[in-house]
Amino acid sequence: VALKRMLNFNVPPVKNSTGEPVWKVLIYDRFGQDIISPLLSVKELRDMGITLHLLLHSDRDAIPDVPAVYFVMPTEENIDRMCQDLRNQLYESYYLNFISAISRSKLEDIANAAIGANAVTQVAKVFDQYLNFITLEDDMFVLCNQNKELVSYRAINRPDITDTEMETIMDTIVDSLFCFFVTLGAIPIIRCSRGTAAEMVAVKLDKKLRENLRDARNSLFTGDTLGAGQFSFQRPLLVLVDRNIDLATPLHHTWTYQALVHDVLDFHLNRVNLEESTGMENTPAGARPKKKNKKSYDLTASDKFWQKHKGSPFPEVAESVQQELESYRAQEDEVKRLKSIMGIEGEDEGAISMLSDNTAKLTSAVSSLPELLEKKRLIDLHTNVATAVLEHIKSRKLDVYFEYEEKIMSKSTLDKSLLDMISDPDAGTPEDKMRLFLIYYISSAQAPSEIDLEQYKKALMDAGCNLAPLSYIKQWKAFTKMASAPTSYGNTTPKPLGLFSRVMNTGSQFVMEGVKNLVLKQQNLPVTRILDNLMEMKSNPETDDYRYFDPKMLRGSDSSVPRNKNPFQEAIVFVVGGGNYIEYQNLIDYIKSKQGKHVLYGCSELFNATQFIKQVDNFDTI
Repeated sequence: VALKRMLNFNVPPVKNSTGEPVWKVLIYDRFGQDIISPLLSVKELRDMGITLHLLLHSDRDAIPDVPAVYFVMPTEENIDRMCQDLRNQLYESYYLNFISAISRSKLEDIANAAIGANAVTQVAKVFDQYLNFITLEDDMFVLCNQNKELVSYRAINRPDITDTEMETIMDTIVDSLFCFFVTLGAIPIIRCSRGTAAEMVAVKLDKKLRENLRDARNSLFTGDTLGAGQFSFQRPLLVLVDRNIDLATPLHHTWTYQALVHDVLDFHLNRVNLEESTGMENTPAGARPKKKNKKSYDLTASDKFWQKHKGSPFPEVAESVQQELESYRAQEDEVKRLKSIMGIEGEDEGAISMLSDNTAKLTSAVSSLPELLEKKRLIDLHTNVATAVLEHIKSRKLDVYFEYEEKIMSKSTLDKSLLDMISDPDAGTPEDKMRLFLIYYISSAQAPSEIDLEQYKKALMDAGCNLAPLSYIKQWKAFTKMASAPTSYGNTTPKPLGLFSRVMNTGSQFVMEGVKNLVLKQQNLPVTRILDNLMEMKSNPETDDYRYFDPKMLRGSDSSVPRNKNPFQEAIVFVVGGGNYIEYQNLIDYIKSKQGKHVLYGCSELFNATQFIKQVDNFDTI
């Protein structure tokens, strides 16, 4: 909503105006691009009158009779370039929108350039948009993408980090969270765990919200903001969690569609990039192998199949794609049948009466063609994506890993020893084995003895694993052990159902042979459990000493005692140090069972297991 308002020159778009939109150009930097691209497609931009969208630092030609909307971070180089645009008189008028608040001195730089270029009247509006976060779903956001290594798990947990570096990281995170609440138009009640980076974020955010509320003239939280209608009667709860409370989930193999796509494919800001393997059989011997085609697909809110199935277990997804395909083929055949009837020659009575009857049918068939084509596009898209995921599941036995890890995390009995899993040459990549072992190591109440550990290490090395991440996890475990008891993950394991019914039919696109049909049972991961305690006001040793901040109270009090005794209806969970789709899905499944409650999931960055392992891999051990 905020973006559409900005693109409409900062006035809310009117619903029923039939007139043409005002044509304009959109100039953004990489940050702006990342914020807009998951939310608005090129077509939607065009509908709003945006004919061109260009990067600020690209070579742009002057278009003197068109207004330009800028959407950029207020950095030195961006400001310089905007001043240059003013001097070169590129556009008719300038609407300058800053993603994050611009400082007084930089504003003066622009003003001076405008005076120098005699363009003061052309700068139509200057706005701080407070949109410095990326929304990936209606209920999920991530802070940034461009310089995410600056706020990464690794950056926050580096042993040699200085206080000033830590301050900078915290300020970056708080700036984005502040933007998020300005856009929501709500002041949260903040809870966080003590002694963690999450606590530092809470203290700073509380202070920033407080200062903004005190400054009545310029407060961003007065009545007519965007989100006024959304949380009007009750304030949301913000739970700040530190990634370190649970390092097993980011390493966990998963079984739901969206999380699998993120785990095994290249899935980034709602776009998945696939390499399509081209058939080898028809290349003559000695010919160079064909180049792989790179295809990218957007998995968006308008994709109904994705919205319905992104949280489903993979076998269900394969089955649903198959059903969609069959129903599409039936519709297609119907259209073909009508066409052949319409081509009837001869004048006999029967044909004529059939014609009039079928004309109506054909008309409706033709009018449903665009819908049919869109359906076909989505089916093809999901067939390709699901097939790519299935290849990984089968070649790496990910179903076996998922089931085994769930058993470890829920302390169930294991049917196969961990050493056998690690040394099985057919199951999984070295990284899969490392992930499994780290989960075992993190989840075990007692760390394995030195003798056992050596045995595991040898097996891992024989399997080709890189052991570097273990040294970090080892320290982390020793440290957390002092701090608290190991996190528990509930005690249910996935139940294998019988083999797939439909998908096993020979006619299916997906050959699921040998893949287990595992069904998930809802069990709350640590982050979900913490949210449940705080949202429902349950007393629990895990969360009882969480700090409580209320930026609206005149004096900040350092207490863990909540003043508000009622359960919350709305909550935002934010993970400092990075999140993943497994946790997101777990929260969504949890909140479904709560009538009328909503939860949003946010994180400083989104990583999959491979990216997470890379971050803890080259830590210098303390």
